[in-house]
Amino acid sequence: MTSTYARTTTSAWRNWAGTVTARPARAESPASVDELAEVVRRANADGLRVKAVGTGHSFTAAAATDGVLIRPDLLTGIRDIDRTAMTVTVEAGTPLKRLNAALAREGLSLTNMGDIMEQTVAGATSTGTHGTGRESASIAAQIRALELVTADGSVLRCSAEENPEVFAAARIGLGALGVITAITFAVEPVFLLTAREEPMGFDRVTAEFDELVTENEHFEFYWFPHTGNCNTKRNNRSGGPAAPPGRVSGWIDDELLSNGVFQVACSLGRAIPATIPSIARLSSRALSARTYTDIPYKVFTSPRRVRFVEMEYAVPRERAVAALWELKAMVERSPLKISFPVEVRTAPADDIALSTASGRESAYIAVHLYRGTPHRSYFTAVERIMTAHSGRPHWGKIHTRDADYLAGVYPRFGEFTALRDRLDPDRLFGNDYLRRVLGD
Repeated sequence: MTSTYARTTTSAWRNWAGTVTARPARAESPASVDELAEVVRRANADGLRVKAVGTGHSFTAAAATDGVLIRPDLLTGIRDIDRTAMTVTVEAGTPLKRLNAALAREGLSLTNMGDIMEQTVAGATSTGTHGTGRESASIAAQIRALELVTADGSVLRCSAEENPEVFAAARIGLGALGVITAITFAVEPVFLLTAREEPMGFDRVTAEFDELVTENEHFEFYWFPHTGNCNTKRNNRSGGPAAPPGRVSGWIDDELLSNGVFQVACSLGRAIPATIPSIARLSSRALSARTYTDIPYKVFTSPRRVRFVEMEYAVPRERAVAALWELKAMVERSPLKISFPVEVRTAPADDIALSTASGRESAYIAVHLYRGTPHRSYFTAVERIMTAHSGRPHWGKIHTRDADYLAGVYPRFGEFTALRDRLDPDRLFGNDYLRRVLGD
């Protein structure tokens, strides 16, 4: 028995939100690319499908399997930093929080990132995790090369120069093309961002939306349903000096209010839904303006300890305001009680086949509900609005779209599925979720 199989288990796997449970025939924790390739070959020989998981922050069953579940816990760390090319190559199972901290120690940074950093680098990129940005957003768009183990157990390296047709698709590959083992990201010298957080009315933020996006490197806002109140955040590069939030004030804003008090409010709202509109009005009015300056990952990201379920759609940026007004009108005329703010971000067009921003400037509209709250009625109504605007669902968040719909909103959908047919004709890396969204 090799050391790989000494790390074989059969325990169940559950995602962060508790919405997906998988009971694989076995789970493997390979410690090297060679071991991972052997795991894939052995699974193929045993007639078992293979899926790799990250930290489970997807709300869909993208990583679920009844075959072999690959845990990336031992595939972590930085392989190489190239200061001439300004790239970092990192093992696929490395959590973003560890990558960010390691880069900061080296005086380096990613250009942009999402608002949490618990995910592994492979999990985050494979599902299209993004932040908000005028020129940059998706983490996958910062990939310069990647390495993956394909269905026959071989190791394939791809970049714009090497296997470019695979590179064009595999940066957001949904785990359908192989198991990613390493990713090379573009980096830059660490810089400072000044964050300006400010309450603003829904009428004003939607009227000035294009201006706010154009004038700021990174703009986002949160609308509190049952109110006309929003909280906006503008992040722009700064010459310094660094002026991070104070220890006490930062704890009050980011832990006590955003997590502790919000947890209590969500629990109360779930138990007594009629209280939610009043809580929303109090919560939105409690927010005050603040400005601080820090290194990027400390500005882009924040702790999220209140568990929730989420749906997010990317719509053409020019349709965002219309979709938001329709969403607001739907909430106001319905009996729904929505305890979580609606999050709005933007992204420039990119060239990744299954990116939600593929070929078009996009606005992201994300809706959430506290975990354990019935979500189907709300999410169904939101999805109806978003699909009317040619919306593309986030691959890792709850949605009901299938391959027929997705082929109509992704111009390069056929390019991706043809590549899948070539790399994984027997669907070794398939599961029920991929059958729905990619077809079979």
